[in-house]
Amino acid sequence: MERVTREQLLSARAAGTPVVLATALDDGEQHLFHADSAPQEMAAAVADALRFDRADSQEIAGRRWFLNPFNPPLRLFLVGAVHIAQSLAPLAAATEFDVTVIDPRRAFATPERFPGVTLDTAWPDEALAAHAPDARTAIVTLTHDPKLDDPALATALGSPAFYVGALGSRRTHAARRERLTQMGFTAADIDRIHAPVGFSIGARGPAEIAISVLAQAISVLRTGE
Repeated sequence: MERVTREQLLSARAAGTPVVLATALDDGEQHLFHADSAPQEMAAAVADALRFDRADSQEIAGRRWFLNPFNPPLRLFLVGAVHIAQSLAPLAAATEFDVTVIDPRRAFATPERFPGVTLDTAWPDEALAAHAPDARTAIVTLTHDPKLDDPALATALGSPAFYVGALGSRRTHAARRERLTQMGFTAADIDRIHAPVGFSIGARGPAEIAISVLAQAISVLRTGE
């Protein structure tokens, strides 16, 4: 790898910018592509490498290229140190998400209840702003308390997070839509929120709800739908 390419790669990784290192297998020619900087003939392959975190070789425009994605870590922020979060945090960690539980209620956000999980007891909007959600970030609100959930959702909707979910019934979400509208968010903004959160699988209990939420977040990440 040439020095300039290596320095560009290190700079991209330090900045948390997703890039793909493309290496021609015939002569070792290398290029570093961002999601929107690849030439037209390679754009789809670069986008797929980033979306699926998949390194592989393929023939493009008559040459064989090895595409190696370098993505920033996947992150999941759970607002509310509740029972569902206790099930969802380890499940998400097992699928290589860096998980942070946010809850200013220190009696709930404890290491005993969330062993090995990063805890943040700042107010949710302040905590999320400090963590700077990016396009590799999922945010899920779980408290059922508008005083905690609404500020977090407002911050989430102002970010490029790939997934935003909110626990609650359809009636709860209808009331939430009204509050967010009054805060200045458009219908298109609010439609980014997956609510009721998770796939409809007839889930019962915190563990099954956690599975439905994680599955939906991964589906959005990998398919864009």
